[in-house]
Amino acid sequence: MSAITADEAGRLESTYGDVLRTHRRQFLWPVGLLVLVVVYLAYAFFAFGVPELIAKSRLDRGVLLGLDSVAYKVHVEKNLRRDRFEVAVEGERTATYDEASLPDWVGVTGASGNEGRVDIDMGGGYSFVIEGERLTVTGPGMSAPFTVTAGDTLSWEGDVPSWIELNPKKVDVKLSLFQRAQVTSGRILVFRYFWGWEDFWFDFRSPLNGLSAGELWALAWSDERIDPEMSNAAFIVDEFWGNEGWQHGDVFKALLETVIMAFLGTVVAAAVGLPLAFMAAANVNPEPVSRFVIRRFFDFVRGVDMLIWSLIFIRAFGLGPLTGVFAIALTDTGTLGKLFSEAIENIDNKQVEGMQSTGAGALARYRFGVIPQILPVFISQSLYYLESNTRSATVIGALGAGGIGLKLVETLRTGKDWENTLYIIVLTLMVVIAMDITSGWLRRKLTGAGRD
Repeated sequence: MSAITADEAGRLESTYGDVLRTHRRQFLWPVGLLVLVVVYLAYAFFAFGVPELIAKSRLDRGVLLGLDSVAYKVHVEKNLRRDRFEVAVEGERTATYDEASLPDWVGVTGASGNEGRVDIDMGGGYSFVIEGERLTVTGPGMSAPFTVTAGDTLSWEGDVPSWIELNPKKVDVKLSLFQRAQVTSGRILVFRYFWGWEDFWFDFRSPLNGLSAGELWALAWSDERIDPEMSNAAFIVDEFWGNEGWQHGDVFKALLETVIMAFLGTVVAAAVGLPLAFMAAANVNPEPVSRFVIRRFFDFVRGVDMLIWSLIFIRAFGLGPLTGVFAIALTDTGTLGKLFSEAIENIDNKQVEGMQSTGAGALARYRFGVIPQILPVFISQSLYYLESNTRSATVIGALGAGGIGLKLVETLRTGKDWENTLYIIVLTLMVVIAMDITSGWLRRKLTGAGRD
């Protein structure tokens, strides 16, 4: 094997050095980028006050709100100042149990006021007893019953497990998320959670409340009418539609209003944006001044957010769905007009030239040479924005334009209607999914996409 000369060794060393430097540069730039990202995220973490936000967060309250979305609670309340006893769903006065029809886990002995005794079975072997101004807690693992007596300053005795929080102003008994009690100077409150949405089908006071599906089916075909003025089937639908707690009729009307708002706004935007798109396309309109004006108009109307336009129209026209239609139409005119104009500029001019060679006029050239080429884009983009505008119409409605958004805000204003909030969100998602499926079907039918 021949020896390597000094010149060859120098060339090899130079080549190795070049390769090493190249690999070092290829390695260093992603490392540097990663360092920049980490530094930016660390800055954003403190600049946006994330530590303070975490410190102020109430995870326990978030858990309770989440539980309220999928479960309901029944309150057993004794108001000591007013000498009043009440068992109600979610604390609602309209969903209050009569003493003759109390839940099977609540028993009353004697008068229900301060002189009576209330036995509450909390499940799992635990039981609460309310006598006068005292709440007594017994259960597995307790060496002695725990008793708390209400008054200006609370007093207690007996075994104090870890799930009982003591305070001179309030005593919290937290068996679990589903079983809790609170005692203050003027009130003893016990409540239990149960899975499901209470009284979803029929109102608490409805004669149909609690009936099974089979019983409802048999009742619908029965000749003996509940209301002489209508058939039993119509009565069942009317009771469901007019449920005071869930307001199914109002919710579905509001949902339909939102869909109409999105549909009208999108149709107007597409109808106005298409002719303006021809005027903004360089291969159709050779006049640079008019093209510049129209394109800047597109930038202006789509540059201002839809929420801002809705606030402006609310000030101009007042509350109502019309403001939502105007806001959606104006914003999407700019967006769809820009998309359509770009599609027109990217067409194949051979079709237009072929039409021109036959002596066709400008309208005929656009109708048969341009529109068939941009039709798939026109349909796809219009249908996509129709789906998107359904969600946008919900947000606009929350600002005052009406529709399902306004109903959603109404449920958020109180801390006890989170199941209604989830109900509206689920309905909105179902509408968006249905529109996605429908728009896909329409797109295939109108453009021929997906055909063999």
